[in-house]
Amino acid sequence: MNLFYRHSGSGQPLIILHGLFGSSDNWFSLAKVFAEKYSVYLVDQRNHGQSPHTPDFNYQLLTEDLYHFIEQHRLFKPHLIGHSMGGKTAMNFAVSYPDLLGKLIVVDIAPKQYPVHHDHILDGLHAIDLATLASRTEADQILSNQIPEAEVRQFLLKNLYRTGEGKFQWRVNLKAIDDHLEEIGAGMQYSGTFPGATQFIKGARSNYFAPGDDDLIRQIFPAAEMVTLETGHWVQAERPKEFADTVISFLEKK
Repeated sequence: MNLFYRHSGSGQPLIILHGLFGSSDNWFSLAKVFAEKYSVYLVDQRNHGQSPHTPDFNYQLLTEDLYHFIEQHRLFKPHLIGHSMGGKTAMNFAVSYPDLLGKLIVVDIAPKQYPVHHDHILDGLHAIDLATLASRTEADQILSNQIPEAEVRQFLLKNLYRTGEGKFQWRVNLKAIDDHLEEIGAGMQYSGTFPGATQFIKGARSNYFAPGDDDLIRQIFPAAEMVTLETGHWVQAERPKEFADTVISFLEKK
């Protein structure tokens, strides 16, 4: 599979993976910062952004997609950042191909199973009838019945675009996500450990971590260091400068 990506900068490669319902667009501003020091690859994972849609969707596929991307672009020891779902992909890749990776940064996700909690988002998106939709404002109004937070709606509606014929379409594959939602919440799909330098960046107000998760993390990522920023789940969006400084400090550490 040929994944869509955006490239900027030069130096050691740095791959960034978005979360569920996200895309490479979400990281555009931070990529400019990282590109001052690194060769940055913003990747759309399958069923997201401008990458191909497929009926199957799980971490085995996302991990192999990443492996083929690194091979295809002949990237040597890339550093890897993954947020949420992208963090799960990154962790699975790290334990599967530890020798291919530089440093690993996982943003607000742990290597464990999560209960289904995106079903209300899917209900809201499915409530938007693309065949009759007249405007983004109308889509936002419909979505507000399920999702009261304006910033979350704004994030989700970045997936909405007009075709050449003027019709609205989703860039995200809603059916595949719907069919495989439990698999996206799954724990690690590959056994093993990643002994390399690893950083977990958590949001202090996020509910994605629980007592005992640090112990689980260090069983799989023994060199992991933990950093907490004063944010919710969207760490990089809520505190972009602090996030970028934290990442660059870690990547430059010998």
